[in-house]
Amino acid sequence: MSEPRKPLPRPAPESSPYWEAAKEHRLEMPHCRACDGYWFPPSRTCPHCTSSDVEFRPVSGQGKVFSFVIFDRVYHPAFAAEVPYVVALVELDEGPRMISNIVGIEPDAVRCDMRLTVVFDDVAEGVSVPKFKPA
Repeated sequence: MSEPRKPLPRPAPESSPYWEAAKEHRLEMPHCRACDGYWFPPSRTCPHCTSSDVEFRPVSGQGKVFSFVIFDRVYHPAFAAEVPYVVALVELDEGPRMISNIVGIEPDAVRCDMRLTVVFDDVAEGVSVPKFKPA
């Protein structure tokens, strides 16, 4: 019997540039040319000023743990070997907050305000997921 496969992202039109950049191990966020704001998740209009003058720009990949939870339970069989794992709300230095995993550290050692840097997990052919490790 084969191991269960992890679910893969299914990009919507507004998030395709994000996933294309991630595939190349680059973190890019939507950016508003009108008000200079960044945000996440991607949308077609700026949540700060409602402008549709939007582009994707590279961001530093640096940030901090805003909040987190440690998953000790298997909610999907494909993640059984990873329990326990950390799911965090990461606040990027550019401002947006995104949900991701914290890797490269024991779950019990994760703390709010801990400095992080992005890493990319190549989960399937042509699919990379941004995750974060301690900076």
